[in-house]
Amino acid sequence: MQPRVVTLNVNGRQHRVALAPNVTLLQALRDLGYTDVKSGCEKGDCGACAVLLDGKAINSCLVLAWQAEGAEIVTDAGLGTMDNPHPIQEAFADAGAAQCGYCTPGMIISAKVLLDRNLHPTEDEIREAISGNLCRCTGYGQIIKAIQMAAERMQDAGSRMQEAGSKETGGER
Repeated sequence: MQPRVVTLNVNGRQHRVALAPNVTLLQALRDLGYTDVKSGCEKGDCGACAVLLDGKAINSCLVLAWQAEGAEIVTDAGLGTMDNPHPIQEAFADAGAAQCGYCTPGMIISAKVLLDRNLHPTEDEIREAISGNLCRCTGYGQIIKAIQMAAERMQDAGSRMQEAGSKETGGER
């Protein structure tokens, strides 16, 4: 198979790489050094390799790298930094939602998609959102707590931003 040159936009960085047509996005990301994308089952069952592809959570083991050409790919590491973590990442740490940590990046990606569309999820909605992610260590209790905590923090941050905007415009519009 002849290599194909593709452009992968990962966490705001552009990579032009020559890849065989059968290379999965998971393999390409790992080869590029994105080790936060975990290789678990490699058949779409565990969610350890979940990334955002143009804002949608996908299992990168099920997508060929060339299919992601030109799309915006975001991994868990692309959501925040050690100095400025995303509220979901911070909540996972604060709630002790990572034991071995292998499922954590995929869980955070699934939580991000959920909280981007619903900042007031029920426990059942959280469970549904992470149903494609397997965790063999935590029993999911801390993970659910972390997502609830992140939702509350994101709601509070949104309220503070709304209040600040209201003060700048003189109150009502």
